[in-house]
Parts: sequence; structure tokens; C-alpha cells
Amino acid sequence: MKAVTAEVRLGDKRVALAVPTTYMNESGAAVAPLVRRFGIEDPARLVVVHDELDLEPGRLKIKLGGGTAGNNGLRSIQSHLHTLSFTRIRIGIGKPPSRNRGAEHVLKRPGKAERELLATAIEEAADAVELLVAEGTEVAMNRFNAEPTAQP
Repeated sequence: MKAVTAEVRLGDKRVALAVPTTYMNESGAAVAPLVRRFGIEDPARLVVVHDELDLEPGRLKIKLGGGTAGNNGLRSIQSHLHTLSFTRIRIGIGKPPSRNRGAEHVLKRPGKAERELLATAIEEAADAVELLVAEGTEVAMNRFNAEPTAQP
């Protein structure tokens, strides 16, 4: 198995959680066997939590389907599953200073302020998974995709 897995219950639903042990660029090699093992026939029932350059650090959004936006992990999952119709929980890491520094940006250790934002976003991602399971994608998207309100 190319992932660490656990099965949990959220309410009356059984949920499989997995963290690939592959390199991110090879995520599909971990995800495809898990989809088969757990009998996921509808790709929308697969939820992938990943980093997103197109969102500011710590911002969380939920998306059903879509492209890879250059994310090699998503590209690998697409290659193995032959679809991009899965659900994503996207955690913003912000854009690199220049286009040719994308890999460096993704791999660098975030600063203290960004680490705090990311820690909060990871907790929110767990809440988003629970809401997705309990009430569905649309409800979760309505809650988590709303623009944050400005603080006075």
C-alpha cells in the first residue's frame, strides 16, 4: 500500500482517510488503488486535499472537478483515474515571486505567519470533510467558498 490509511465513522457514514507515502508528484499511484479498495465508483465521492498556488495563504475553497492548474499531484491522480471529476479541498499557499520559482515556493518552509494561517486552514479542511460527508458538496461549498468578511 502506498498510503497510510484509517477508516472512521462520521455519523452513520464510513469514511476512509489516507495520506499518500509517495512523492506528491506520484499521488495517483496511491489514490488509484485506494479508490478500487474502497469501491468508490463516483469520482465526486473522492475528496483530495491539496495546496493551491492560486489562493492566498491559508484560504480554503472547495471545488468539484476542474483542471490541474499545474499541480503535479492532481495531474498524477488524473493520469491514474482518467478523470478530474473528484472533489478538492484547496488550501492556499499563495503565488511564488516569479513563475519559474513555483517548485521552490511549494517546497520552501513557510514563515511563521504563513504557518499559523496554514495550521488554521488544515483544521478548516478537516471541518470541510465532515460537512461534505454530512450535508454534501453544495452545502460545504456555500459555507467554505464564501469570501471572508473584512475585520474592522
